[in-house]
Amino acid sequence: MNLERAILVSFLGNYLINNFVAALVALIPASTSGSAVTPQYITYVVLAAIFAAVLTWWHLSSVRGDKMRAGIIFGVVAFVVSLLTAFVTGVAGVLAQTGSLSQMIAIVPNFGPFLASWSTLVLLGYWLIPAALIGWWMNRGSSPMM
Repeated sequence: MNLERAILVSFLGNYLINNFVAALVALIPASTSGSAVTPQYITYVVLAAIFAAVLTWWHLSSVRGDKMRAGIIFGVVAFVVSLLTAFVTGVAGVLAQTGSLSQMIAIVPNFGPFLASWSTLVLLGYWLIPAALIGWWMNRGSSPMM
């Protein structure tokens, strides 16, 4: 498996999901309920999983060997790339807005609660589950006969 390609495809996927999917979901009227699980959020997760599945299929189309294993690795790589992108974006945003290294360093501990939130688990789910399923589906025809 080409790790560099996996990183680039997952970075592209992260960009598309965070911008294109979020823009599509913004067209859905906002819910007035106080719940964290809204129709917008459910639609976002479903569309993100579809985008992740398409990108996984695209990435795995050039992979030889065990595609399920490659799909799981791709899902984990994409999850880590998404977390690193969120971290760098947050830190760089504070630095660009304030111009202060001390304020930038002061927000680093705020990343811990982000990692511990249930939305990070959802992020792992919409990258890893479609990647594993697409890898399994693409691998089922290539198993050796016994």
